[in-house]
Amino acid sequence: MKKFRKLKILGIILACIVLFFAVINIIPPSKVIEDNPFVVEEGQLPMIAAHRGGGDCNPENTMLAFREAVKTYGAQIIESDLYLTKDGYLVYNHDAYIDETCNVNGDLALDAVKKLCENEENRHYIEDMTLAELEQYNFGYYFKNKEGVRIYKDETDPAGKGIRIATVEKLFAEFCQTNPDLLFIVEIKDEGDRGREACRILSETLKQYPVYADRIVVGTFHDEIEEELKINYPHLMRGASTGSARDFILTQLLGVNLFNSGDFVCLQIPMEYDIGFTLPLDLGTLISRAHRRNIAVQYWTINDPDEMRTLIELGCDCIMTDNPELLRQVLNEYQQK
Repeated sequence: MKKFRKLKILGIILACIVLFFAVINIIPPSKVIEDNPFVVEEGQLPMIAAHRGGGDCNPENTMLAFREAVKTYGAQIIESDLYLTKDGYLVYNHDAYIDETCNVNGDLALDAVKKLCENEENRHYIEDMTLAELEQYNFGYYFKNKEGVRIYKDETDPAGKGIRIATVEKLFAEFCQTNPDLLFIVEIKDEGDRGREACRILSETLKQYPVYADRIVVGTFHDEIEEELKINYPHLMRGASTGSARDFILTQLLGVNLFNSGDFVCLQIPMEYDIGFTLPLDLGTLISRAHRRNIAVQYWTINDPDEMRTLIELGCDCIMTDNPELLRQVLNEYQQK
């Protein structure tokens, strides 16, 4: 009899646990935002995000790369990182220094440049240079085409070719008339006061190009810059910080998604995380639960056609790639079906 009573109590406890999880997954969570331009409609193919403008196809983070990504490969999103120059301009570049993407060190080979830059004192940092100084250099200098040829190495007119360093304002101006529906993913790389100033300048620049004010999502790895964005620039949409993304993923995987209070609009993740073991993130349930809150799910950085197909079939919102030409070809396969 006692054994039966214990089993009954255990059954009730298990039933309560099952009911609890059922209820919290049935209750519709509140949407982070009502209208999220980064979420594709059900059944639509994911958007192409040109990572650094598509550095496999053209010199990364240059106007040439951005133009080709949009005009030739049909990228709907431009993704890149922002740094603040010495004189207060926001420019696109992946690293805090420019040595590995331009001829600031003369005609040194790239391997020699990388060796030189192992000593941080030899690096040419953006924060120490004015825009005019940065614009002297050829940012296609080390780029190689499909045949492995450095086709811009001897370019004498980098401005004419669109392979100088690009500014935020120049990029907005380039597309605001012809592509007002273009989307942007940017990451503010500067920290502290420089990062705060970068936030201010980005916000002020968007006032000149209001068509893009609600078509840009801003991310950062720095807690104080995320706080700056939340408090002083709530009108700017934010991507998930590392901590916010981790918390969201854990609550979704554990089935307690109702308890996640993240207020970001885009979840930008790889296909898997290494946390001592491989944690797969290419999951349809993760995408569907994000969509319940109107959060876009964007995967980076995908340059393999089979991985692209996997994500397309999962129904993600965006694939970030260094090779927008390849992703366009893969997407065309699906459009022709």
